[in-house]
Amino acid sequence: MSNIRFQALQTVLTRPIMEVNFPANKISDYFGSNVFDKKKMKEYLSKEAFESIIKSIESGEPIPRDMADHVASAMKAWAIGKGATHYTHWFQPLTGTTAEKHDAFFEPTPDGAMEKFSGDALAQQEPDASSFPNGGIRNTFEARGYTAWDPSSPAFIMGRTLCIPTVFVSYTGEALDYKVPLLKALNALDKAAVDVCQYFDKSIEKVNASLGIEQEYFLVDLALFNARPDMYMTGRTLFGHMSAKNQQLEDHYFGSIPSRVYAFMQDFETEALQLGIPLKTRHNEVAPSQFECAPIYEEINLAIDHNQLLMDVMDRVGKRHNFKVLLHEKPYAGVNGSGKHNNWSMITNTGKNLLSPGKTPKSNLMFLTFFVNTIKAVYEHADLLRASIATVNNDHRLGANEAPPAIISIFLGSQLSEVLDEIETSRISKRIKEDSLLWQGIPKIPQILQDNTDRNRTSPFAFTGNKFELRAVGSSANSANPMTILNMIVADQLRRFKIDVDKLLKKGEKKDVALLTVIKKYIKDSKSIRFEGNGYSEEWEKLAATRNLSNIKTTPKALDALITEKSDVLFENTGVFTRREAHARYEILLDDFYKKLQIEARVMGELVNSVIIPTAIAYQSKLVENVKGLKDIGMDESAYAAQLDIIKKLSEHINFIKTNVDQMVNERKKANIIENTRNKAIAYDEKVKAFFDPIRYHVDKLEQLVDDSLWPLPKFRELLFIK
Repeated sequence: MSNIRFQALQTVLTRPIMEVNFPANKISDYFGSNVFDKKKMKEYLSKEAFESIIKSIESGEPIPRDMADHVASAMKAWAIGKGATHYTHWFQPLTGTTAEKHDAFFEPTPDGAMEKFSGDALAQQEPDASSFPNGGIRNTFEARGYTAWDPSSPAFIMGRTLCIPTVFVSYTGEALDYKVPLLKALNALDKAAVDVCQYFDKSIEKVNASLGIEQEYFLVDLALFNARPDMYMTGRTLFGHMSAKNQQLEDHYFGSIPSRVYAFMQDFETEALQLGIPLKTRHNEVAPSQFECAPIYEEINLAIDHNQLLMDVMDRVGKRHNFKVLLHEKPYAGVNGSGKHNNWSMITNTGKNLLSPGKTPKSNLMFLTFFVNTIKAVYEHADLLRASIATVNNDHRLGANEAPPAIISIFLGSQLSEVLDEIETSRISKRIKEDSLLWQGIPKIPQILQDNTDRNRTSPFAFTGNKFELRAVGSSANSANPMTILNMIVADQLRRFKIDVDKLLKKGEKKDVALLTVIKKYIKDSKSIRFEGNGYSEEWEKLAATRNLSNIKTTPKALDALITEKSDVLFENTGVFTRREAHARYEILLDDFYKKLQIEARVMGELVNSVIIPTAIAYQSKLVENVKGLKDIGMDESAYAAQLDIIKKLSEHINFIKTNVDQMVNERKKANIIENTRNKAIAYDEKVKAFFDPIRYHVDKLEQLVDDSLWPLPKFRELLFIK
């Protein structure tokens, strides 16, 4: 093992920097070149077929069968012209990754062969559903599942395969993926938001959610990655002594990008841009070997598809550059972990950002309506939003110094907080004129600026000028999960808002008075979730408790929010999940949690018993021989006191590690026989995981004591090194 370590380090030191070839000098010349986008549809489709697919994209109406055949024929012609030989339905099952089954265009004929791709093949495929997580919806012998084309997300080419974004459902119609609930939530938001928009602007007929996803990641050289069984199996270092210099000088953040990394970034960005992913930003992040990329905002369904695709592209291109892209939320203890900041807003068909303050009292009343309803939605369903970002990986990150705490709160900035406080305490004028103030005591509302808030990195949900930023999403997560919940709860809240306003209108209140009356009530009701201070502080934990805000720190308990009576009612009202689907996802997420902990515990035990303890004993034996030799030549004890001290410390650490690993294994065996999934997950979380940190601590101490030439695993400081 020690030889493997130094061979890996030698390999890293001699890595060449790959040359990157660009398709053209200007990005605009090759952006979207591998995407069957509207421009190419117009080129390859008849006018009738083009209008049919655009109508389907914009309204969700199904495409007629004859049009589907026409689209499939055009798509095949374009793809084959680009060198494609196969097609696949590209979908997002509940494994957390993407999935695909490739079929060839090629089909034999009596006269030889031909390339064939029908409307039926475009619209639907039948992958085996039994091996994907389903939470009990399907039995193993009930294998049938269907993927169905999502026209709103354009097809693209990866390698020589035409990839068609699809949904994935069971034979009986239940959602088995992340896309189906997201599309339902977006439909619910569209309907509810348009209904509320009608109070202000009758020309608004559609509201889309927009999303920009900032993606953080680490890079590690492949040689070092492959020499670490813990990273290879779990995505993170289960062991590793802290480097003397890590991120404490904060000199990596926004620093000069290392040459090898710069080449990798250019390469994966080029592929991403050809796939229509509008990457705009790249930079060094806070921790050594940590980086970030970010795209321009897109419609939310497309933004999430693009982020899933981006993670795949980064991984493939990384291997070309001899890098492993680490998307684990906390690959290294002691330095920042990685998140996926989700910047969310709502945009009307008229181009209006509903979360952007305006310049007139009327437009600001519209802004306040959607702004306050979003706050109220998060207040009402904070536990459900917390559940949407809960994973075993994210548990390591939430509440640390680079991520928001597990307490869901909202940061607005001092100016907007003062505005809401004034609205709450103001007296609504009953004599409203078109150009007058809408209420007394709140002058100059139009002066709210787009960038009127500072950024609060300790807030899980922060308003940043014209959008809300959900900062608590983990770097490896599919953003569809939290975005489904966010869009769903806002949709439900807007529906309730309309009911409350319409009640006042029926009583004879003027529209603006009715709107403001309900807004004032919502501001007061949801005030406790607003917090402007340091979310990392102990004072905030205590204050949050007095406000009855939940502080659910572990995944198994956070996931309980998915199966409450309150959530069942919400799912039914919005139509996003059936009760069966919600409970199935609850089981899947719990199962994923304890299985990942099980893998970590097994890897930890195997490494300790087969690699770390034998290495420590070998070094101890060398010291014993050294002491014996010194005694044999007549040296007194003072000459080998240091060696004796190290021998003693090695024995203490070895004995502690061995005892605790054995106990951890026993707890793991006990947990495995528990049938209830929640109880099993909690047993892993509270019993098995309890051994991780003590074992890690004593292994770290061994690493400091053992001869550097004997230590078997690449060290923490070595893993963070990129030339």
